Amino acid sequence: MSFYDEIEIEDMIFDADQGILTYPCPCGDKFQIALDDLKDGEEVAVCPSCSLMIKVIFDPEDLEQFEES
Repeated sequence: MSFYDEIEIEDMIFDADQGILTYPCPCGDKFQIALDDLKDGEEVAVCPSCSLMIKVIFDPEDLEQFEES
């Protein structure tokens, strides 16, 4: 699997209402991944508008900060 980039979870923006983390994509849209997917061990965020993917770099304990939001 080929990634556009590897992004630290701290650099992503959390939308508490939707439970997703986003990161700007070069196409103008945003890479997205659900917090629940991260909890399940998924680490690939995809852009819904193009074929690019990023790998989210995180430790499981990093997810706790988003549950407190």
